[in-house]
Formats: sequence, C-alpha cells, structure tokens
Amino acid sequence: MNHLVIMAGGIGSRFWPMSTVDTPKQFIDVLGVGRSLMQLTYDRFKSICDPENVWVVTSADYAEKVHQQLPEIPVCNILREPCRRNTAPCIAYVSYRIKSKDPKGNIVVTPSDHVVMDTAEFQRVITGAMQFAGETDSIVTLGMKPTRPETGYGYIQANMAERSMRNKEIFQVDSFREKPNLATAQEYIKRNNYFWNAGIFVWNVNTIVNAFRVYQPAISRIFESMMDVYGTDKEQAAIDEHYAECENISVDYAIMEKAEEIFVFPADFGWSDLGTWGSLQTLTKKDANGNGLISQNIKTFETTNCIINVEGNKQVVVQGLDGYIVAQRDGRLLICKLSEEQRIKEFSAE
Repeated sequence: MNHLVIMAGGIGSRFWPMSTVDTPKQFIDVLGVGRSLMQLTYDRFKSICDPENVWVVTSADYAEKVHQQLPEIPVCNILREPCRRNTAPCIAYVSYRIKSKDPKGNIVVTPSDHVVMDTAEFQRVITGAMQFAGETDSIVTLGMKPTRPETGYGYIQANMAERSMRNKEIFQVDSFREKPNLATAQEYIKRNNYFWNAGIFVWNVNTIVNAFRVYQPAISRIFESMMDVYGTDKEQAAIDEHYAECENISVDYAIMEKAEEIFVFPADFGWSDLGTWGSLQTLTKKDANGNGLISQNIKTFETTNCIINVEGNKQVVVQGLDGYIVAQRDGRLLICKLSEEQRIKEFSAE
C-alpha cells in the first residue's frame, strides 16, 4: 500500500502576522484559496493515497489543529512528538509505526507547508518515484529544477550519466550540497545537474528502516524497542518517555548523505517552500501593477510590486507604496519593505 507522511511540527512563524508560534504557517490559508497549506498538501495526494494511510507527525501542541483541518484521517494516524528532535527521529518514528501495520508499504514523506502549482505533474512524478522505490529498494528524493541562483535552498548534485534503467527520468545522486553563497549558486545553475532539495522523499518502509539500522543504530534501537506498543494505548506514553533520547539531527545528515542507493527525480511542477513573503509574492496572481492581492476587498492607487494579505473581508486601501508587505491578522498589522523582511522577527517579537 502507499502511505503519505506529512511533517507538520515546524513552528513556521515567518509569515507574521498571518502565522505565529501558536498557529504556524502550515495551518493558515496563505494563498487565500480557502484551504491551509497543510490541507493543500493533503489534497494533492488524494489520488495516490487513501485517507487511512495518511500520517501526520506534529507537535503535541498542534495535534488538535491537525485533527480539525484533516478530519478525514484517523486520529490514531496523528503522531504527537513530545519535543522537537528534527526530521530524522520524526521519520524514524512514523516509519516504524507504519511497518507495524504494513510491513511492505511504500512511503512518501513531505513537508506540510510547501506550494505546488502543477498538481497533475506533481502526481505523475510522485507515482513514478513510488513505483521505482518499491521495485528497487532505493531511496528517491525529488530535485526541483532551479530557476534562479537561490541561496536559501540546499542542492542535489546528480550524475546525469547514471540514468536509471527502470525509469529514464531518475538519476543517481552524486552529492548533497549545503545552502551556497551567491557565487556558488550562480555556478550551480549554469550546469544541468544541480537541483534544489525539496525535502520530499520516497522509499519502501523496509528500505528506510534498514537505513536507520545501519547509519543511525542508536535512533533505530529506540523505535525498534517499541514495536510491541505501536497502535496500542501504551504507544504515546512510550514515545513521551523515550523520544527525547533521540539525537537532534536532520534526515539529510542522518541518512541521505550516508546511504548508497540514493536517486533523484528532477522535476518541474511550480514548487516553492514559501519561506518568505517575497516567495509568496512571486507565486501570487498579480494585478497590472505587479501587486499580489490575496484578500478580496483591496483597492490600490499608485502602488506597485506589493503583497497584501488581510484576514476576513476587511476593506483596505493602499496608496503610494512600492515593494511592500501589508499584512493584518488578529489585531496585528505589518507594513514592511519586502527588501527588509528578514528583520520581521526582530521587530515583531511577541
């Protein structure tokens, strides 16, 4: 069976004031379409995975929000992390949990707060990657074809000479590269074998469990020891007791940079991790003056290249701004230059 794992534990407060620590960006309707980013993530997998095989790993603080927004999935599939330990323990936990239910299942792991513009192409790529992972016992990661010298993403270097025989669109990974400086990013996009690392992974449950056993035996032993309690009323207490024993480490460092059979599926389906207001502005439909107007009741005069998002149907009039963020939610108002948005955390401390 196919399983979907949505990682939804991040605090994701970069879209202040729309998102906060109490309500991170994965739970809000950033795009103004009536669905949160997490709900949109769930929606695009509907043709790939049944609701009973959808799993969400989240903070205990956010579990109720997940249930409210995704009532279709079983409550027992909402796994509660008692503390933050990065993506490797998160993925190990859910992988062992799935193995206890479906020892041969195929899994796709995705963040909860990314945007995909071409859903049909996304589904085609995911379906191909899942078939490949199930047939080959390989790990597959999606690589986004870069459109600019981006310094905010990690990169995947592919060996374009090592095309897979089972799927001609899939290539062996040469290396994973950290977020580069601008000069290095410019060099990457001049070549045809560097791709943005989207943090979307596909594997068979046995492949990833075995990888943890080999490359992260300490983490593996923790979750292996709980095989008898998964799916029972003792599971949460055991997780609460032992989860903090896991090393705080990403799956990239823990597994991806160590394992051998790693492949990349280069793809182009209009992807963004929506890490900034600027990235949202580039994806939003623009008016004639380049303004992204997410809310409905907005009027602009002599205003260009702005992103404007207010809650509800409040009437907003903006005049004389160029390249600004205007955002309002729950009594908080932000008016900030897009070029200065890295300072939002500084002057919005709660």
